[in-house]
Amino acid sequence: MKPIVFCWSGGKDSALALDAVQRAGEYEVVSLLTTVTADYDRISMHGVRRALLHAQARALGLPVQEVLIPKDASNDIYEAQMGVALADWHRKGVETMAFGDIFLEDLRAYRERNLAKLDMRALFPIWKIPTPELMQDFIARGFRAVTVCIDTRQLTDVWVGRNLDADFVRELPAAVDPCGENGEFHSYVYDAPNFAAPIAFTLGERVWRDSFLFQDLIPQGLHEPEAGADSSGSSRPLALQGDI
Repeated sequence: MKPIVFCWSGGKDSALALDAVQRAGEYEVVSLLTTVTADYDRISMHGVRRALLHAQARALGLPVQEVLIPKDASNDIYEAQMGVALADWHRKGVETMAFGDIFLEDLRAYRERNLAKLDMRALFPIWKIPTPELMQDFIARGFRAVTVCIDTRQLTDVWVGRNLDADFVRELPAAVDPCGENGEFHSYVYDAPNFAAPIAFTLGERVWRDSFLFQDLIPQGLHEPEAGADSSGSSRPLALQGDI
């Protein structure tokens, strides 16, 4: 199988896309690649602790590489840091990177344009699948996730810290995409068909940053990895918009 690196946000679309790649059997996922905001020591945009990122990697049986960016990072900074990481993978023979984007055309074009500079290509395993269908599949197949960030311009605070289940989908306001593809909400997957075991956590405090409300998740029985170990947050460059 062809080697591939997977752009992993820890959210439900990443989980669905990774599962699709693995079931198709054409590519071997050699590593997850996750953007981490160094100032917060958390997954960029989602605000999830690094320990929970690494718990996902262990549950999946995959290595994870962190691309560190500062808070309020610009697209230029994001592109430079990601470019360094991907250039190294390209030297190792990896020519493809997979993403969990669904229908944001500008984001897809952005990713493809930047990968082309490195003579690499992008793969979008769940592209253009209707989002109600994706959410139905997510729930029916036993994926489990909790909302960790909401845009309060589009959802009220009762939506953060909720499980993504049938009630969640049924009660969503009509203007909100079922997958939150327009940035309405972001999630953390704690169980999936390809996880060795569920990830245990408790709900911590809620934190406001600009118009975003974050739900902290406290890992149970896990230890934070050492800072800088092969492993970002309220910054939101274009490159992070589809990571949900």
